[in-house]
Amino acid sequence: MKVTLSMRIPKNPPIPVEAEMIIPQSFYQGISIELYEGNKKRGLEEIFDVTIEGEADSPDEVEIVLCGDTGRLKRVGQKMGSGKITIFGDAGMHFGNFMSGGTITIHGNAGSWLGSGMTGGLITCHGDASHFCGAAYRIGCKGMEGGKIEVYRNSGDFTAGYLSGGTIHIHGRSGDLSGVGLRSGELLIDGDSERVCGGMTGGRCIVSGRVYDMLPTFEKKGTVRIGGKKFCRFEGDMANNGKGELVVSSFFNY
Repeated sequence: MKVTLSMRIPKNPPIPVEAEMIIPQSFYQGISIELYEGNKKRGLEEIFDVTIEGEADSPDEVEIVLCGDTGRLKRVGQKMGSGKITIFGDAGMHFGNFMSGGTITIHGNAGSWLGSGMTGGLITCHGDASHFCGAAYRIGCKGMEGGKIEVYRNSGDFTAGYLSGGTIHIHGRSGDLSGVGLRSGELLIDGDSERVCGGMTGGRCIVSGRVYDMLPTFEKKGTVRIGGKKFCRFEGDMANNGKGELVVSSFFNY
């Protein structure tokens, strides 16, 4: 089953839409979907032109395609367990939070908190991801616990904060304090970053670019080669008696 949701042009100035019910399970079960546009409850067809093609024998066979002014949609894919969501545009805040399976593909930029609380599945963002990608919410102490987030451009501050499992791969640079409080899992940064992995207690972070303001509470443990390239290997954060592994290509102000 393929469900295409084309956002209608709003009559008034655009308002964020809380869209946590837009998941494959909802369409497979035939749930009547209601959304909030600001503080107003809306039916699905008040916001989208809806086209449904084919049938599905399980939620895993449902694909949702979103297009139009998708940047004002929030929480799409929340608690998603299977199936596929494709966004031809930008994604608002909290996309894929707490998802346990399935795939989300974003052909644009993603807002803050992408994949927070995620335990499984795959999120691919072909643009930039904003702050707190895969990170714990401020009231929690665990970030993403499983699955994979792949960002093909850059990410903002606090990427992978308190990461507790799974893999986050940033193909560009990441912002300040990426990997802060990292507990488990793997953070891969192909570009530059700064003040990475403060408070780290476990897991692994590899930075293929330069780390600025390298924290002094990491203990150098020699060098390793990855893909024929020489990296410096550190353990820490020793301020937290951490056993994490931080591998960096080069660093400044250590």
